[in-house]
Amino acid sequence: MRGVRYDQRVAALVEVRGGERDWAEAERRFAARDWPVRGHHPTGTGPTAGVLPPDPRSRLYELEVRLPGAARGCERGASYRVAKLLRAAGLEGYVRRSERIVRDGETVTNWRVQSTAHRIPPPPTRRGRRVQRWLELMRRYDTGARVAGGPAQALRLARTTIGGGYDPAARLTARPRDRRWRELSRNWPEEEAERRMVAVLGAALVFVLALSCAQGGSLLTRVWWYAVASGALAATLWCGTRLYRPAPPAPAGAGLRARITDRVRGAGIAALTAALMGVPAVRATLQEGAQFRRQAAGLLVVLVVGAGLWLLVRQWTWGEWAAWVIPLLITLATSSFLTAGSVLHALYADGFGLSSDELGVPAIWQLAATAKLVALFSVVLLVPAGWGYARHFHYGRATPGDGFNGVAYLFLLLLLLLGGTSLVLGSATAAVDRTTSAARARSDALPPYFGVQPAWTCVRPVVPAAELAGQGPPLDTRLPYVLFSADSDTAVLWDPASATPLRLPAAQVRLTPAKSASARCPAP
Repeated sequence: MRGVRYDQRVAALVEVRGGERDWAEAERRFAARDWPVRGHHPTGTGPTAGVLPPDPRSRLYELEVRLPGAARGCERGASYRVAKLLRAAGLEGYVRRSERIVRDGETVTNWRVQSTAHRIPPPPTRRGRRVQRWLELMRRYDTGARVAGGPAQALRLARTTIGGGYDPAARLTARPRDRRWRELSRNWPEEEAERRMVAVLGAALVFVLALSCAQGGSLLTRVWWYAVASGALAATLWCGTRLYRPAPPAPAGAGLRARITDRVRGAGIAALTAALMGVPAVRATLQEGAQFRRQAAGLLVVLVVGAGLWLLVRQWTWGEWAAWVIPLLITLATSSFLTAGSVLHALYADGFGLSSDELGVPAIWQLAATAKLVALFSVVLLVPAGWGYARHFHYGRATPGDGFNGVAYLFLLLLLLLGGTSLVLGSATAAVDRTTSAARARSDALPPYFGVQPAWTCVRPVVPAAELAGQGPPLDTRLPYVLFSADSDTAVLWDPASATPLRLPAAQVRLTPAKSASARCPAP
């Protein structure tokens, strides 16, 4: 499987027993996974001399295992993958040692190359020198070249041309683009620094969303969300203390003071980040109330689920994509584009004895209802998202090649079907209950539902009552009805008293908005 994406490289000592044929099969399997074999020795020689007993039927491979996922625990994940590969091939093998290969680049300062020819002769006045420094800061004398390294390296690299070599007399200098050159020994390598900063931002985001959700609701709900926010804030500050590399040993306690200073500075940066993110969110929560809290809770769930699903699908093989994603896409395409209306609108209409066609929902609202449907499924998708986190952090049962995967996939699909159906039915049923309760209570404002805006309407026939055609209970012109839609052919109404729909030809009635839900309609 050439060209497989990987995040980590792990050096492993793998013992394979069985003789030449089994060794050849193991090497073929390693090559298929794109795991290079850096060397091999008879067991009991080379790195295992004096450690393992010599065995002519056993060979020790120096294998480089490439795998996706987090750096933490990748040694365990590599051991699981090699063991499962050998077991699937029917080979006897043991992973004797595994160690992560670290190839993280150092954090270097970027410098701009500037010409110094304008400094000779120097300006005669202080104002001229000040203007010259401002022009340098404005990159007026930049040559366009860029170098990277420490201060001494940057100056020599600035005076070195590709193909021409180093010229100490060149009128060139280097100006830093950032301040990292002042404390290069205190910065983590590039990838490690990014991971630590992402950890701070992720914990701060959870803190902000949890704090927003805690601004209201019942006492138990507030206690729960405040506990989550407190844990997230503690995690944010702890991640902030790890932003700087510990200072090298120094005499007379200077190193301890430097370490404390770095931890406090990092925690301060993390606290400032959380505050800058949290103050606008809490203010919006207090202004918007429950709606913003629901949005914050939904956003938190979507972020957690989205990240977990991304971690899951980025490790899928083509076989897994073909087996699970293609049928899912076909199902979604069929339900979203080939049906006359969205699923939520159909369920909502069925609650009133109507069809989704009779609601007359615009296409943009059908799209919004489809997005809501996906959002409802996102809660159930916490299970496969958790599976994605387990695979990313190299949990043993979640690694490829385990027979438990097939059972887990079937269980997840069944859970998605049952849980998603329950959530969708609950959403539509709750909307129907809100509308029917408001209609029976004769509330002036009826709740909308994804483009469906029920309204109180007075109905006046324009033909004799004997000639009025329609479906439903007898028409009572004294009280207003709930109007769902009125297209060119049929007016679709709902009678709160009998809780049944009423369909009338649009050409035989005149519809006028009611002044209020309890007002009497004017006599014909």
